[in-house]
Amino acid sequence: MKKIPVLDAIPHGRGLQKTAAVLLAAVLVLGSCSGKQAESAAAPGTESKQLNIYCWTYYVPLSVREKFEEEYGVTVMFDEYDSNESMYTKIQAGGGGYDLVFPSGDYVSIMIKQGMFEKIDHSKLSNLGNIDPLVLEKTAYDPKMEYSVPYYFGAAGIAVNTARVPNFERSWSIFGRSDLRDRMTMLDDMREVMGDALVHLGYSVNSKNPAEIAAAHDLINNTWKPNLVKFDAEAPGKGFASGDFWVIQGYAEMVYEEISEAQKKDTVFFIPPEGGPAYIDSMCILKGAQNADLAHKFIDFIHRPDIYAEFTDYFGFPATVNIPARDVKTVAPYYTAEELLRTELKDDLGEELELYNEVWFDSIRVGD
Repeated sequence: MKKIPVLDAIPHGRGLQKTAAVLLAAVLVLGSCSGKQAESAAAPGTESKQLNIYCWTYYVPLSVREKFEEEYGVTVMFDEYDSNESMYTKIQAGGGGYDLVFPSGDYVSIMIKQGMFEKIDHSKLSNLGNIDPLVLEKTAYDPKMEYSVPYYFGAAGIAVNTARVPNFERSWSIFGRSDLRDRMTMLDDMREVMGDALVHLGYSVNSKNPAEIAAAHDLINNTWKPNLVKFDAEAPGKGFASGDFWVIQGYAEMVYEEISEAQKKDTVFFIPPEGGPAYIDSMCILKGAQNADLAHKFIDFIHRPDIYAEFTDYFGFPATVNIPARDVKTVAPYYTAEELLRTELKDDLGEELELYNEVWFDSIRVGD
């Protein structure tokens, strides 16, 4: 099959978008840096008592990892990434020695096609029945969970500091408000920002229509971008917590992990009625993982209702993937599962991704 180039033909998912130069540098450096995981990896053909996880920032509570360690008498080594691109590039370069990764759906599709995952052994998992069939229906890239097990179904939204912005419309149009100029940020994420503009204009987040993509470009470049401090996926929550930013596009966990308890009363997070791009992040065992059996145990552990409820309660998420966990939860989520019904999963755009690259990197991101 045709190999998808790393630098310019892979879908852009959640998190920080890397420029070609940064990605290339990462490939060169990672070839010689294997990290703590590789140093402690077991010899080929043996199973160690260490599970090496590579996961999104703000995504698996420490308490959950510690419970797994105590229950199974093992150590969990946990590295974080802020974008699908950086994860994919590092794995492609052979870095890390990881067992388990958490890619978004478009990257699950790519990595399955490229033979980067081990098959999931369903005989080792007792909690797959807890997964919502409606979520599985959305995973057209792997509906039988042959290579991936859904972890979380969610979406980015908008956080507003209501002490500074008491009156606002729950819409992506908020980024067009010139009175909030230099107090707002959007994600440094092509598919997220382009997707928001597309749905605001009444189109699909996966549009391949050049005219629709051009219209989204014009909306972002001419109406939204002039009001933004920057495109930021690295630390928008910190800027929101400090009061530098009053309105940000981002993920609920980015915001609520940074703000104080006192700030929560003046913070609103919502997914606009127009909808927007959604994601399903999944747990996948990397090809040749030294600790595949332990990775299966972790996947099954996550989908115990009490553990899944603890994970979603910690981040203020609805229990979107695990049905029994919904009855165990004790914390009201910051946004509801019903809000997600308006969203649309990002597809692997294939060669048509170049239409997005052209307007994003050649115009929108230039000079930011």
